[in-house]
Amino acid sequence: MKVAELREKSESELVSLEAEIKGELFSLRMKHYMGQLQNVSDLKTKKRAIARIKTVLRQKEIAAQKAAQKVG
Repeated sequence: MKVAELREKSESELVSLEAEIKGELFSLRMKHYMGQLQNVSDLKTKKRAIARIKTVLRQKEIAAQKAAQKVG
């Protein structure tokens, strides 16, 4: 998922998407441990997706703090 697509989503959507991807990552790790994972690069892809989501969430948090400081 691209960063531009993530920026369009609300914070609650991002949090739920992050939880979903973490669940997928967990299942991929279990498959890898059991030797059933066909494409190991999926692990890296999911980790990067989680990092992108966390980055966008943090950017939104910082923007909200700056907006609150300008008002107050």
